[in-house]
Amino acid sequence: MTMNANKKLGVFIASAIVLAVLPFVVGSTLGNSWVRTIDFALLYVMLALGLNIVVGFAGLLDLGFIAFYAVGAYTFALLGSPHFDIHLPFYISIPLGALCAALFGLLLGTPVLKLKGDYLAIVTLGFGEIIRIFMNNLNAPINITNGPQGINLIDPIQIGGFSMGKTIDVAGFALNPVHMYYYLFLLLTVGVVIMAYRLQYSRIGRAWVAMREDQIAASAMGLNIRNIKLLAFALGALSGGVAGGLFAAFQGFISPESFGLLESIMILAMVVLGGMGHIPGVILGAVVLTIAPEILRDVIGPLQMHTFGRMIVDPENARMLLFGLAMVIMMLTRPEGMWPSKRRKAEFEDAKKG
Repeated sequence: MTMNANKKLGVFIASAIVLAVLPFVVGSTLGNSWVRTIDFALLYVMLALGLNIVVGFAGLLDLGFIAFYAVGAYTFALLGSPHFDIHLPFYISIPLGALCAALFGLLLGTPVLKLKGDYLAIVTLGFGEIIRIFMNNLNAPINITNGPQGINLIDPIQIGGFSMGKTIDVAGFALNPVHMYYYLFLLLTVGVVIMAYRLQYSRIGRAWVAMREDQIAASAMGLNIRNIKLLAFALGALSGGVAGGLFAAFQGFISPESFGLLESIMILAMVVLGGMGHIPGVILGAVVLTIAPEILRDVIGPLQMHTFGRMIVDPENARMLLFGLAMVIMMLTRPEGMWPSKRRKAEFEDAKKG
């Protein structure tokens, strides 16, 4: 085994140990609310990696990716709640939600095959809003989605007779629902990361990159542009559907308000700011953009009280203002992202020199 291989093995083992003990360390020091934030960060990693297939690999600007998240969540909720009194196990409902999301990805991809740039962005944005409005209005004449009231009492995930919605004792340790969901989300996130890496270095991944760089040249070389575009939409939506099902089980309640345009923009920002097309960068972007706003939320209020003795700016508004300002500064000073790939970094450096 070479020195480089030993180094990689050491990093892998250290990372595995840190991730294994992370929820207990965070829970004992900062509270379980922060473990819950980490759980959401893992969900956003899955979403960002799915969108990265469409935007980062294939170069297709998608502003309606949250629609696939919604499809996965509603599929799980309808198959695992008293709404239709269907209670399928999670290993059936989550794959079904992922397949439904992939089908919707194909439905979106088919009519936009000849669109690109701003036109593609507008159509995908409209698609995301259509799905949200449908979920908001499919309560009459047949009540399918329960409209704006949403679906509650969604079944938690159960494994081997243990419900993740209840605290259980394992060898003297109390495992809260946020801890159990953390390990499940982490396992599935690792699976999505492996899938993304396998796709990136496969023939399909190279075809996506070729299409992203020059669609006409890729077509001239014999690539079936239609099929690889549809495949990008479907596989990206598949990851979004899995995350949606997990979100529904974790929350126990979903409503159309959870799948608005702002969520799509946030996921796109994770991909772009992290490093579009670079899997480690996208993971970093998702984690930072999930956790940083929560840190700001806890800091802004007490800081104003300590400095001025009263609230001058609402903490929520100040948090979004600082968040937006940080993104503007980031795009002006480091447009390639926080952790770009070597190729993308070189492209930006060449553009600056030119």
